[in-house]
Amino acid sequence: MDTTARATAETAQRRGRGGRERILAAAGVLFAAQGINATGMEQIAEEAPVSKRTLYAHFRTKNDLVIAYLQGLALSGATLEGVLTREDIPPRDRIRELFHPSVPDAAPVRGCPFIDAAAEFPDPESAVHSYAREQKLRMVELIVPLVRELGCREPLALAHQLATLADGAASRAMVLDEADYGRHAWAAAKVLLDRALPGTS
Repeated sequence: MDTTARATAETAQRRGRGGRERILAAAGVLFAAQGINATGMEQIAEEAPVSKRTLYAHFRTKNDLVIAYLQGLALSGATLEGVLTREDIPPRDRIRELFHPSVPDAAPVRGCPFIDAAAEFPDPESAVHSYAREQKLRMVELIVPLVRELGCREPLALAHQLATLADGAASRAMVLDEADYGRHAWAAAKVLLDRALPGTS
């Protein structure tokens, strides 16, 4: 088989299998690089690569694609909240990891994808904004049992405070393009923990 024929066959194979996964992968790269609203469906189809017919067969609307993209991030464990479910790390260490960059070598620095999505879909009733809100509430729900295990008598209040610090740090890290900006928020978080938890330092 000559080079042209081989390339054609490989392209056909790429287009024929794993279309949904390629669409999501392409969307993830483009959304991170240029934002959700600035990325068109045609551009995603070209990047995947799939036909527009295939794209719309998997995702009827762009909102459907955005939700699937965010769901994939949530399941991947690669978001800010991901570390909170890691049972191989002690509770206090999981909280501390909220303030460390999830992708330390990312250039440019990216903030929380759920906050970014909510900002691009500001209507609180929109499906994308609603999903982002669910994930931010889930973040608090994941922190509550950790601080309760550490001995906090008011875990919900402390969980909201820690989540606010972590989200704020992630947003400022993105704006300032400073990957380790979370160190400032962790300094404040340690004060909150030391006051709320017995026997911490």
